[in-house]
Amino acid sequence: MNILIISNTFPYPPTKGGTQVRTFNLLKYLSLNHCLTIVTQIDEDVSNAEMEELRSCVNNLVTFPREKKINQGGFVRRFINFLWTKTPPSVISNYNPNMDQWINRAVLEKKFDVITCEHSVNEIYVKPEWQKQLKTIVNIHSSLFRTCQNQLQTGTSEKPTRDRIYLPLLYRYERQYCQKFTNLVVTTAEDGQSIKQVSGQKNVEIIPNGVDLDIFPFRNHQVNNRKLIIAGGMDYFVNIDAACFFSLEVLPLIQTKYPDTTLMIVGSKPSPEVQKLAEKKGVIVTGRVPSMAEYLHQASVCVIPMRSGFGIKNKALEAMAAGIPVVGSDRGLEGLDVESPLCALRANTIEEYCHQISHLFDHPDLCQEIAHNARLMIENNFTWQKAGKKYEQVIIS
Repeated sequence: MNILIISNTFPYPPTKGGTQVRTFNLLKYLSLNHCLTIVTQIDEDVSNAEMEELRSCVNNLVTFPREKKINQGGFVRRFINFLWTKTPPSVISNYNPNMDQWINRAVLEKKFDVITCEHSVNEIYVKPEWQKQLKTIVNIHSSLFRTCQNQLQTGTSEKPTRDRIYLPLLYRYERQYCQKFTNLVVTTAEDGQSIKQVSGQKNVEIIPNGVDLDIFPFRNHQVNNRKLIIAGGMDYFVNIDAACFFSLEVLPLIQTKYPDTTLMIVGSKPSPEVQKLAEKKGVIVTGRVPSMAEYLHQASVCVIPMRSGFGIKNKALEAMAAGIPVVGSDRGLEGLDVESPLCALRANTIEEYCHQISHLFDHPDLCQEIAHNARLMIENNFTWQKAGKKYEQVIIS
């Protein structure tokens, strides 16, 4: 089949972020049996070598320089624009009119059988009437409405007044854009239920993320240290909140019992708030690293203390694949059945984090049991080959 893949972000290298990892690995699988064209935006930091690597994985690579973000004015102006256009400011700010023209022309010329939007932000390029001539799929990743709602409920919203005003508009937006697509794809059952309720659509397929097991090999040797790790892009406010919460409220309590405990915060583009955490006792902020697996293998426990953010988390899957015991919140472990057999420990309060991490520090045999169970779960259920096969079935059915 001739498939057009629309991606707001350049999906290479696949270690760059959650959206890029998912997009690259799915297109890599689809390229085995289909003719792929990917249309995407490029930033100044995308190298020629990276473009050539991605070009080798698809039949056609069409790129557009990312335009400078549109100045949407102050809050009142953005709100009025959202109210009138029914499109969130975050979507409009990523919109590229030249890319839109190219996609419209390609559809008019009937070049493709299927269009996939890799992340809901790309829905802006798809017209409702296109369903009459080709299959249109949106790979949502996570619900905007549900994420905003949860952040307000948990007190983790960056701007609660704005989000309370935006919430009903996000509901309307999500319901409206979902009607444009023949199929909706999400990463977890929780998101699937939310999207079904909001959209009223029945064609919702759950396709979780996966792990490249070659990039995240299992650590066979046991590590006897008190080194913790938090991983993820540290310019994303959900990860910033998680790193700050754990470093400031949980880590000092653990250090009162285990003074030699250290925390590595590993991830690209650490925000000023995250960089400042390096001033705290035992906290190391690395920024982007060449190999996340190498840093995971140094740690005794991977902590995923997310208080908001929906969808399945690559950071959880990758740590489990690498053989690192995970202590995570319900948000961090969304979409994963980790209780039977025991593949990770859950924690949602300061007390629970302290208890679970201390329990792992004191019971190295439990660490090994969890690590082996988790790796087996990843091998059986969360590889990119399995995810790609499910995605292909949605496309060709």
